[in-house]
Amino acid sequence: MNGTECDRIQENSLEQFLKHKQLLVINPRKKNGLILIKTYYAEFAGPGAIIGGCFDQDLVNAIPVGNLSLIQASNFQERQRAYLIRRQWVKLIKQITDNPIPRQRAQVILNQFEHWFDSETAEKVSDEVFASIVGVFPETIKKARDLVNRL
Repeated sequence: MNGTECDRIQENSLEQFLKHKQLLVINPRKKNGLILIKTYYAEFAGPGAIIGGCFDQDLVNAIPVGNLSLIQASNFQERQRAYLIRRQWVKLIKQITDNPIPRQRAQVILNQFEHWFDSETAEKVSDEVFASIVGVFPETIKKARDLVNRL
């Protein structure tokens, strides 16, 4: 995908996306993503992932991470590639949540976000949101953050 093939979606259209759940792609050329808040959990969709449509019918809210840039896939092949990338992001989060030890899940999601983005960006994400992504209590995320800050 490149800027000439795809229409750049303006940042203020996040509200429109939430309302209409149109099919969009998180710009694969930027460090950005969306935390998709669902009824009972949260999901992270990173660069290159498709969002909206049938995947996000139960979407309650979306939190941009990094400098959010949403684009439209211009053809079937780009949509298919974006579906596969979304699946990879889901698998990556599943690997984290497969760990039976809550504190380790909390630490890994914090480490991953610092690796994908930076520590400042990871700090902006609330304990509650991280907890919803990896299935732990917000206090577990807070303890993991406190441990890192003490080191």
